[in-house]
Amino acid sequence: MTKKILLMTLLFVCGITAATAQKEAEIKFDKVTHNFGKFSEKEPVVSCVFTYTNVGEKPLIINQAVASCGCTVPEYTKTPVKPGEKGQIKVTYNGTGKFPGHFKKSITVRTNGAVEMTRLYIEGDMEEAKPRQ
Repeated sequence: MTKKILLMTLLFVCGITAATAQKEAEIKFDKVTHNFGKFSEKEPVVSCVFTYTNVGEKPLIINQAVASCGCTVPEYTKTPVKPGEKGQIKVTYNGTGKFPGHFKKSITVRTNGAVEMTRLYIEGDMEEAKPRQ
């Protein structure tokens, strides 16, 4: 009889816990790659914006956005993003002093969401500035 009561109590507690559990925050990006295409070494700084939506049920917080090198700087929404709302990560690439040619950089985004880490990518072709003749 005691085992039966203990088992029923345990099942009841598990049922209540499962019923009150909410789905976590979840980040969904509109895109995870941006190609700048060709741009001149004369204007080596280019930027793009990655937009995301919190498709979860709890507020989404970006804990960190880190680029693969110092020539790429991410700026992101610091306040929690409520369920259903959007946020942005602006990424700026600065090719000053870099060799012309193709580049591909990554930005690692860490959140409190169901998927804790996402990688964004930027790429492009910086063309050598032609001297005037």
